[in-house]
Amino acid sequence: MKIVAQIKEPVNREMELFEDKFRESMSSKVALLNRITHYIVNRKGKQMRPMFVFLTAKLLNDGTVNERTYRGASVIELIHTATLVHDDVVDESYKRRGFFSINALWKNKIAVLVGDYLLSKGLLLSIDHGDFDLLRIISVAVREMSEGELLQIEKARRLDITEEVYYDIIRQKTATLIAACCSLGACSVKPESTDVETFRKFGELCGMAFQIKDDLFDYGAEKIGKPTGIDIKEQKMTLPLIYALNHCSKKEKSWVINSIKNHNKDKKRVKEVIAFVKEKGGLDYAVDKMLSFKDRALQLLHTYPESDYRNALELMVNYVVDRKK
Repeated sequence: MKIVAQIKEPVNREMELFEDKFRESMSSKVALLNRITHYIVNRKGKQMRPMFVFLTAKLLNDGTVNERTYRGASVIELIHTATLVHDDVVDESYKRRGFFSINALWKNKIAVLVGDYLLSKGLLLSIDHGDFDLLRIISVAVREMSEGELLQIEKARRLDITEEVYYDIIRQKTATLIAACCSLGACSVKPESTDVETFRKFGELCGMAFQIKDDLFDYGAEKIGKPTGIDIKEQKMTLPLIYALNHCSKKEKSWVINSIKNHNKDKKRVKEVIAFVKEKGGLDYAVDKMLSFKDRALQLLHTYPESDYRNALELMVNYVVDRKK
């Protein structure tokens, strides 16, 4: 059985029910909107976020979930989808997971409005049922994601990111959403318990490991796939690069910074930067940090008794660092 199917197995029934509820939560009286949301629903990815919500809830609640759990999963997926639609506009990206993005098919104006619509549907789903504790978790996540993106843009201009700032950026940009999924799952069944914070932290650690893994793909850290250097072309400061810059001479540092600022479209130069980062031990350092986040996440998880749900979450954490794409 494929690893994702194994992770999903203990929540298969909930995931099937969730798909119907999620589709329902997007519905509108406007035909154009329904056509676009139908397109979105039919091109879903692995749906890791709702899986985190359901697995956490079932782990804490003797294998059962409630209507709040379904709403929590729908809200996070609505808000996440809204941010992706907006991201594609901001990044002028015309493909997502191999399919055309909303802005590619329906242009920017419609894409921005669809993102706004999904965001409002997510907020209203919580408000209409009085799930203000869940709404707070979501709202904090949206604020953090926006701040993280803006912090990255601000720092990219000067290319002066320290390791600490890098962790701040990825915590806000990536980890905060996975943290929200896990704390939503906990809060849906055990509101006001210490488990809500424990699982927020667990999700955050998973998200940190996930993002570092993504950064490593840019250097062809897998046996398959050539280095892409996309992050270098986009002047993104990632952990392997930050480490290399902190462990080289002034002359080497100015060459790297100059390469990223002024020669980031030059394929040969980008390859040279990738080779330089590898030589300075940037990849090994990033792998060590990623595994440290993974181990801390597993330590938290192991404070709970063993169950199918704990095992699935453990598989999920390992999948995050072992995945090939």
